[in-house]
Amino acid sequence: MIRRGNRGGMALVEVMVAVMLIVIMSMASFAILQDSIDTREVLSERDEVTRASRVVLGRIRRELTLAYLTKNVEAINTYETVFVGTDDNPDRVIFDTLSHQRIYRDSRECDQTEVTWWTEDADTGPGYTLFHREGPRIDDEPDKDGVIYPLAYNVRTFDLRYLDGNTNEWVPQWDTRTVDQANRLPRAVQVGFVLILEERDGNRTHTVDVPLLTTVVLHYADPLKITPLEDLSGQEQQ
Repeated sequence: MIRRGNRGGMALVEVMVAVMLIVIMSMASFAILQDSIDTREVLSERDEVTRASRVVLGRIRRELTLAYLTKNVEAINTYETVFVGTDDNPDRVIFDTLSHQRIYRDSRECDQTEVTWWTEDADTGPGYTLFHREGPRIDDEPDKDGVIYPLAYNVRTFDLRYLDGNTNEWVPQWDTRTVDQANRLPRAVQVGFVLILEERDGNRTHTVDVPLLTTVVLHYADPLKITPLEDLSGQEQQ
């Protein structure tokens, strides 16, 4: 009887099994790595949108905080200042503010400026583009001329509400040229808008809404008129 010696190598089946295991482990590692890269890209895009939104909100807060109206409406060579917010979809607002910053030394400019925010359909990408216009001088056409540039892209909604200091109520529009709101600012403005973030999931692309909301108190607006409290008998407390 002939005895075979111990095998010194691996059978073909064992080699194939080992190769298959290596391939499976490599594919699993690649999938995990790809998921990590995709997650990092998504977080990076969201972080970029967050940083951009903070810049936009900072600009909005500064300009609204320093909004003003001149009381000298009948003075010679004086233009009427306005604060006009229309209830559109999305909204639009025109106002005068003291937030202008001079770039060039000794330039014939001051801190007064005219500002307009409005939206237009985006040329590329979803939603609207939020535009900003700033006129370096106050004139009789507050919604014309000046420097125009995009303030935010991929805007789904842009909504403004105004706090009436006389009634302590939020209203959807404001116009200092009307009788009820003549030459007075809203006490505060609530600014809300939604940015559209495009995210890629493999070969598919989906969108995520990033809502932003802030309330700005206007420095030069009249204080709220608090309604006196009434006691149980219906008499005003002294």
